[in-house]
Amino acid sequence: MSNRIDAAAPVVLDAGSRIWVLATAGLCLSALLLQLPGALAGSIAAAAVAIAALSWRKPLHAVLRLLLALAMLAAVFAVMGMRFGRDTGCALLAAMLAIKPAETGSLRDARSLIGFGLFAPFAAFLLDQGPLTMVIGLLAVLSALMTLQRLAELEGGAETAPIRLPQRLSAVGRLVALGLPLMLAAFWLFPRFPSPLWGVPERALAKPGLSDSMTPGGWLDLMADDNPALRVQFFGATPRPEQMYWRGPVLWDFDGRSWTQPQWMSGLPAEPVTAGETVWDYQMELEPTDRRQLVALELLQTAPDDTRLSLDYGLYAPRALNSLTRWRMQSSPPRQFEPQLRQMLRQRALALPAGYNPRTLALAAQWRREAGGDDMRIVERALDWVRAEFGYTLDTPLPGRHSVDEFLFEQKNGYCEHFSSAFVVLMRAAGIPSRVVTGYVGGYRNPFGDYWVVRNMDAHAWAEVWLPQRGWVRVDPTAAVAPERIYDTLEDRLGGGGGVAGRLIQVGDFGDWLRRGWNDLVLGFDASRQERMLAGFGIDRLSGQRLSLLFALVAGLALAWMGWWLARSERERDPLLRAWHRLSARYARRGLGREAHEPALAWAQRIAAAVPERAGELASLSQRFVEARYAGAVGDRTALIRDLRRHRP
Repeated sequence: MSNRIDAAAPVVLDAGSRIWVLATAGLCLSALLLQLPGALAGSIAAAAVAIAALSWRKPLHAVLRLLLALAMLAAVFAVMGMRFGRDTGCALLAAMLAIKPAETGSLRDARSLIGFGLFAPFAAFLLDQGPLTMVIGLLAVLSALMTLQRLAELEGGAETAPIRLPQRLSAVGRLVALGLPLMLAAFWLFPRFPSPLWGVPERALAKPGLSDSMTPGGWLDLMADDNPALRVQFFGATPRPEQMYWRGPVLWDFDGRSWTQPQWMSGLPAEPVTAGETVWDYQMELEPTDRRQLVALELLQTAPDDTRLSLDYGLYAPRALNSLTRWRMQSSPPRQFEPQLRQMLRQRALALPAGYNPRTLALAAQWRREAGGDDMRIVERALDWVRAEFGYTLDTPLPGRHSVDEFLFEQKNGYCEHFSSAFVVLMRAAGIPSRVVTGYVGGYRNPFGDYWVVRNMDAHAWAEVWLPQRGWVRVDPTAAVAPERIYDTLEDRLGGGGGVAGRLIQVGDFGDWLRRGWNDLVLGFDASRQERMLAGFGIDRLSGQRLSLLFALVAGLALAWMGWWLARSERERDPLLRAWHRLSARYARRGLGREAHEPALAWAQRIAAAVPERAGELASLSQRFVEARYAGAVGDRTALIRDLRRHRP
């Protein structure tokens, strides 16, 4: 009976190979699941485990596979909605990869699953480019290479040979080393374009962050997110944390419940500002937001290149910020900010919807009668009221129709959204032009890198009122709350800084410092940095032509190295031949290696004279190898490969 593999019959996976295939597919899938919404990721992971268990012995029936596919599609669209985006496509890919093991039974199916699974870690980079995604992606690729190596051995008839993990890692490591020079050449030297050649689709689900609208009570999810929103490195003077107001969207329009930013206003040029003497020079590293609007400290002196300032000093990029970006800025606190207010803007800054908050309107009218034309007196009276009677807490009920009346006269407890919204409504009702400004406030210094981190939980809303001769003036009613009336903060909910919590904070700071280094070394390596890459060697700027020539030179050397290595190993594709050559290499380390022209049996006879005690075993192995390799003898190739690997000089 012949032991040759029939090409027409599919090779069935053994248990060990199936474990390798499923583990690799799971590792590929995990890179993508970490970037999806938690509930959806958990559902896909549970389905993947269940499908792998149910299809262990044989593939599932086609009807059942169809029902599973429809169920997974329904789950994805239930979470993502019917809007297609990057995350929707990645979720669909994850769902299909979870179902794929249901039809995996043969060697060909296994290779198809591995090839399909490798799309997952690459797709994950569309959603996140952090070091964790990179590490999981690299592990998935290494696992895929080792699995494909095992499948090749299965196809070659050596599937049961006892190859240990270190041996597989060594073999795969040589393959990675083969392509590493070309990969590094492509990353460092391939000419980069200053702007992308094509756009990246938006997300179906927006990332947490500032938006162009605000509804009191709607920021709890954002304010519970302690992920970094931006990192800042100051050069020279550094403001105190209480001076760090990072200006974002300015909200003008109020419909009785929500504040929104007029889109048309972002196209108007910035109004004049008289800057103060203090200048803060800093570099800001902004995490991806999928929006065009940036934030900046106080008021910018000039907009960075490739950005523009709007009428209310919002800062806009020309395209959505889908990846990490860096911006060098100079800001100052203003002495005068738009001292002459145009009539159209004055009307916009005084507008209130009819039929809302009658008690607030009545109180504002009373204050106006008592204050006369003194706007500042009304502002101070409102802040005194906050200090005397209001408290800060995150535990607030949802607002009703007259949300400002409820907050000012009944609840008297809330957080920044409630305070800023109610304050601006009160000022507008008193005839003082006002608007809501959103952004971030404060930040904390990372001791490992001497830079400042502003988190999503630092999101804040404050007010700006327009006063004669001064223009727009920042007023933060939330900051006026008396310390003894601060009942419930995010820091309280996340835990203090002592004990275990303090140690966890230190670990988090160190991890963020590593992430910043990754951003600087990898994600921040753009076209401008590539041009200045050799500045330390006296080459100020590498033009596109020089980069192309340098890349061609290094890539040519890398390809030559690959060609030499492949030519050297071309004859060792057969696992039997590889085992024979490794046996010869073991003897060569003792000075008894086989010469290139020396036949196997003649070499065995020569060794018998030098090492008589092993002559019989080596002669038997050489005879079996010659018969199997050249005479087409029928025998157990797997046993021969195993014996060749076990034999030692």
